[in-house]
Amino acid sequence: MVVTSRVRLNRISSSTRNAALPPEVIVGDQIVAAEGYVLAVRILDDKATYNTVEDTTGRMLSLRAGDILAGTLGTRRALRGYAGIVPTHIAVGDTIEVLNLGGILGRCTSVNPEVGAPFKAEVLGAILAFPELGDRVGRPAHIRDRAVPPADTLESRIPVVYIAGTCMNAGKTVAATELVRGLARGGLRVGAAKLTGVSLMRDALSMLDAGAIAALTFNDVGIASTHAGVTVTTAKGIFNRLAAAKPDVIVAELGDGILGEYGVQDILRDAELMGVGAAYVMAAPDPVACWGAAELMRREFDLPITAITGPATDNEVGQVYVTAGLGLPAHNARRDAAGLLAVVRKALAAWRVETDRAERHGPTRSRSAAATETAVPSLLAQ
Repeated sequence: MVVTSRVRLNRISSSTRNAALPPEVIVGDQIVAAEGYVLAVRILDDKATYNTVEDTTGRMLSLRAGDILAGTLGTRRALRGYAGIVPTHIAVGDTIEVLNLGGILGRCTSVNPEVGAPFKAEVLGAILAFPELGDRVGRPAHIRDRAVPPADTLESRIPVVYIAGTCMNAGKTVAATELVRGLARGGLRVGAAKLTGVSLMRDALSMLDAGAIAALTFNDVGIASTHAGVTVTTAKGIFNRLAAAKPDVIVAELGDGILGEYGVQDILRDAELMGVGAAYVMAAPDPVACWGAAELMRREFDLPITAITGPATDNEVGQVYVTAGLGLPAHNARRDAAGLLAVVRKALAAWRVETDRAERHGPTRSRSAAATETAVPSLLAQ
């Protein structure tokens, strides 16, 4: 028999938003220890750094000892943050940790000293959902409730600008936001997506603020944090749903790095997803990362790099290396957003030409070769 109690939440983290939780919830003592399930926990300590949580509106709220938080079980593998897992067993009264700003909960296995130790939290119980009006028996809430369905087949043919990086905090979101802004101001309807990473609304909200007509993340598909094996169907579900808004182009950020553990490689190896790839912007912090990214994209994925951005392009030292040493465009998204936009628009125009040609005669070149051609001028190239 499930023992239940009523709990009033002080903080409802953004990772739980699919569950549509009210401020007052019923919790049960039978907990499913698996990703995506929603728990109520009590924060046990105070912190001076990394001490906030994003709520379901996108606001960052402070967390203090004694606050009761609704969070989502999940994993994290962040080089510059926490690593953590979902414990194999969780009971009321156990202590777990808050692994990210979006309220992901689990057992911390490794800490980056820059963010300090994570919040510790006492498990109060599994938050129960009552999906049918009049239900008297609840079931453990999960963020796949009300989620966008994943898809095995990509139905969308909207061109995608992929923003990847060599690591976290390499400048991907800045580049994605500036491209959304520039494309939208140029008269295009822009959809936006965050395809990999750990749950947080911030990046998608940034793209919406820049002019995207719609933005979705993997959390909208009921995924707390991505990993190999789930990202391809998640991305296809996101693109299919965004296509309903009739965008002219989708800007899609790939969270973490191309060698990380969030499933980016699966996306880059999927023929359907790369078939709609019109541009590939790479964010990198230094010249070595630029070289490594160029080699990986060419050898492992047979994909071109449309432009390199990020801290490696902060001044002419890195820019000269990228352009002269690698033969690639280098445009800093903060200081030269117009240059980055121009290169991407040219790639979009070339993709349109290549797609039209392939539909008439069949594909004749690899994606990396086709991307090097001079584009025929069009609205997208202006």
